[in-house]
Formats: sequence, structure tokens, C-alpha cells
Amino acid sequence: MTKNKYYLTTPIYYVNDRPHIGHAYTTILADVLARFHQLGPQAQAIFFLTGLDEHGQKVQQAAEKRGLPPQVHCDELAGRFRDLWEKLEINPTDFIRTTEARHQAVVRSVLQKIYEKGEIFSAEYEGWYSVAEERFITETDVQSGAFRDVRKIKEKNYFFRMSDYQDELIKHIEKNPDFIQPAHRRNEVLGFLRQPLGDLCISRPKSRLAWGIELPFDENYVTYVWFDALLNYVTGPGYLSDPDGFKKWWPADAHLIGKDILTTHAVYWPTMLMAMGLELPRTIFAHGWWLTGETKMSKSLGNIVDPLELVNRYGVDAVRFFLMKEMVLGQDANFTVDLFVRCYNNNLANDFGNLLNRVSGLIGRYFDGMIPGPDDNKTEEEQAIMAEADYGRVEDYINAFRVNEAIDSIMTLVGMANAYMEKQAPWKVAKTDLKRAGMILYTATEALRVSAVLLIPVMPQKTAEVLDILGATGSGPQWGGLKAGTKLKAHDALFPRIEILTE
Repeated sequence: MTKNKYYLTTPIYYVNDRPHIGHAYTTILADVLARFHQLGPQAQAIFFLTGLDEHGQKVQQAAEKRGLPPQVHCDELAGRFRDLWEKLEINPTDFIRTTEARHQAVVRSVLQKIYEKGEIFSAEYEGWYSVAEERFITETDVQSGAFRDVRKIKEKNYFFRMSDYQDELIKHIEKNPDFIQPAHRRNEVLGFLRQPLGDLCISRPKSRLAWGIELPFDENYVTYVWFDALLNYVTGPGYLSDPDGFKKWWPADAHLIGKDILTTHAVYWPTMLMAMGLELPRTIFAHGWWLTGETKMSKSLGNIVDPLELVNRYGVDAVRFFLMKEMVLGQDANFTVDLFVRCYNNNLANDFGNLLNRVSGLIGRYFDGMIPGPDDNKTEEEQAIMAEADYGRVEDYINAFRVNEAIDSIMTLVGMANAYMEKQAPWKVAKTDLKRAGMILYTATEALRVSAVLLIPVMPQKTAEVLDILGATGSGPQWGGLKAGTKLKAHDALFPRIEILTE
């Protein structure tokens, strides 16, 4: 982490959706990355943006069904997401809604600018339209059966000359291997771009859809929901409204998305930015899906996992830890309660929580609860533990979007400290060499402190408890932060074991 700023985004979520584990995962991931980039000697200023997509036909229809104006409908539903983020300890810099005046002003300004450049034209179009996806689809798409509520539509619309930027986009992707990650998603986009790229329909007639941002050059049309939604990424950091702020934060360092919206972010969005004359984001990272068995979670299948239920049963930090540790970014991952409980018991109860219990119990017994001082004569084993407590390694994993490996590295340090305690047996050593027992306990406790600091981004509540118990609140990830003579605070079990392995 060498730059002094880091700007990352989640997708803006569809306001009609019931928040589920997929929404929670992406947003926790963004929060964890943001917190890691604020940690350590290379700490950066952070802008973390998330929010809601509140326009489109489905929103209009849902509001009509409830007998409410669309804006009232959106205002009522937006609270579900804000409440969930608060419950999950997610702290975005900004929460944007596409119905806000600041965003609508950006959308109209961009449309007018591109229109005046001659990059938007009108034409009559006839083709298949998926109401569920709110976009036109091909005959092949229709035959695939993958799209719901499909109908044939013939109407005049406005189109963005996206095809003009096809070659430029291909060159950018080939020149910048980190632009689309992971690599197999980059190859997928390049494969898509080897076919002729059509122009993008960016309007809907008000006669069919009234709930959207009106085109500045034709009052009879509103903006296509994706063209509207994608522009949130520049609205947030101040495009048009705060030139200095926008200059500071743009380009985005990372757009975090699900793999199902790769084309809109890796093709539509970059070509829009090219037409606007803006620099492209540094990385678009498409992560996988959470599955139950081999099946993606979906409302229609009734297999959605409610993150609030998990938090209420097991605690927010345990949920955050599981989601970050168990998904390799870019691949799909399975969720079951049994897998969650095993991860919790093995890592949090048996390893991390147990290490705290052991060192605090022994320091209480042999040193009156005061942290003993270290010894200059370190064994090879102690030096190995110190070497493992390396923030640089964790930092490298985070910069490479290998969050699960960063966590594994931290838990390796916890495991080494537990194994060291077993081997050294300070409860035996204390009978003949209290100073040596103190060195053993200092080393294990310092390994616990460093681990807690490194896990702050993942488990902000429980790590704060540990650091408070150790009298080390505010300490950094470098070795040596424990203060000898500090009185440990009394505490309950950090992560009590979960005995029931079924739902």
C-alpha cells in the first residue's frame, strides 16, 4: 500500500431485494478491505461507497402493487439495508441512492455531454425484452430459457455508441492485466469483446416506464436503469459537485462485484467513462456466489440465508470471520450451518479464544495478573513466532485480494502460539524458572495481541475486547506492543463453543 488513498465500491443493490448473505458478503468484504487499508505503517485515507439502485420498471410495479408512490416505496425499503450494514459492523464512507438529487444531476449532465459529442443517437428498434432483467436480449437468450417475463417490443429509443470504444477497451484490458480480476473473468470479457459489440440502448419511453431520470434532451424518455446506476461510482466522490474531492479519489481502486454483473461493469461502464473522458478504475474484481449445495441462493428457490438470523444466533464477528475465511475470492463457496459451526469452533473457540484463556489464566496464577517482561535471550521457536507476526505478508495478501489467505496467515500465528504453549509448558517451567516462564507467556500473549490487531478488520468487536483485556487498545501490528506490568482485565470466554452442529 503505497498510495495515500484507497477508493473502493460495492455494487449498488436493488432496493426491492430482501438483503441476503450475498449482499452481506460483498459489503463485508469491502468493509474488511477498507479497514485493512487503514491498518499498519502504510495506512491510507479511505473512501468506501455502497448504496441502492432505486429506479426501473420493477420498482415502479412493486410500488403500484403496494399502492404507494415509487419514492415512498423506496424510502421505506432503503432502511432494511442501512439497518443490516449497521448490524454487520459495516461503516461505509457514503451510502448513495440513485433517487438523490446529487445523483440525478450527474446522470443528466453526463447524458447531455455525451449527446452533444454525437455519441448518443435515436433509432427504432424491435427485439425481445426481458422485464425481469430490464434489458433487451437476443434470440439466443430467449431460446436459452434463462430470462423471465420476455416479450417482443418495437419502439424508438436512444442509443449510446458503445461500439465506437470496443477496440480501445480491448487494448486497455490487454495492457492492464489487473484491470479485470480474477484472470478467468478477464478472459471471459475478452472473449465477449471478440464478437461485434453493439450499441447500448440507454432510454425507455415514459409511456412504458415513468419511474426514472428524465433524458435532458427528450422529456418523453427516462434513462435506462444501468446507465443511471453505474454513474453512482462517480457521483459518490464528488463528480461535478466537488472537483477537488473527485480529483483526490478518482479513479476507483477497486469495484467489487458479483460475477453475474461482470459485463455491465467490464464493458458498459468503461466505455461510458471513455466517452466522458475519465480515467478507468484500476481494478474490477468479480467474486463468486455463495451456494447451498450446488445451487445458487435465490428467492424463487427459497434457499436464501438471512444474515441477521446468523448474527442473532452466533454474533456478528463470527459471521464476518466465516464469510471472509471460507470464500476464495473469484470462486464459488458453499454455506451450511455445519460448515459455519466447524469453522467457528476450530478457529475461534479452540484457537483464538482458547489462547486468550490460557495466557490470562497462567499470568493470573503466576504473575498476579501482570504481564511479565520479555527476555533478550530468544529461542529459535520464539524467533519463528516473531517472524510469523509479519504485517507485510498480510498486506501483500490484501493487496492481491487474497483475503482468505491473509486470515489463514494470521491464524497460523495463533496456532503457532498455542503449539508453543503446549511444548514449553510454562505452568511446569514456573516451578523452577519464573523468569523463563514469563518469557514464554510474554511471547504467547504478544502473538495473541498481534493477531488481534491484524484481525481488527475482520472482527472489530471481539478484537477490541481482547486488546482491552491486554491493556493494548490502539497498539499497532509491529511486535513488541505489550507493556510489561500491565494488569490484565477479567473476562468471560471470548467464543464459547457451539455444541449443536445442526440447524
